Amino acid sequence: MNRGSALLATAFAAGLLGGLCNSLALWLAGDWGLTALLGVKIAPHLTPAWLYPRLVWGGIWGLVFYFTIARPRARRHWVRKGLWISLLPSAVQLFIIFPNTTHFGMLGFGLGQLTPLVVLLANAVWGLFTGVFTRALWGRG
Repeated sequence: MNRGSALLATAFAAGLLGGLCNSLALWLAGDWGLTALLGVKIAPHLTPAWLYPRLVWGGIWGLVFYFTIARPRARRHWVRKGLWISLLPSAVQLFIIFPNTTHFGMLGFGLGQLTPLVVLLANAVWGLFTGVFTRALWGRG
């Protein structure tokens, strides 16, 4: 496997792990009542049916993250790039998924007025850990 393909696989795996961290953070926030405290009705149950799609989508967004680090000269500021890329799944969730596939409306306001903040923070967890895991799994190479 050449180095580009290895980094692509690493970014996918790191995105998947970032998706796991994102999911656990969102589940804990709901379980501990933090989302309810903010007036947001997001309190998922930690089930395989809820978790698996989030892991796969985390990996897919990890492939998008790959394009920010594909060139050898671009391989720095991994976490910062992960945080910037995390704005893309947030935008998709807020402007495409919520209004078109759910009844929660634009920005998910049907779940509460601070839903955009919760979505941005949850995806920032994904970006943070995707950057950390990609850098850790890639090593010094």
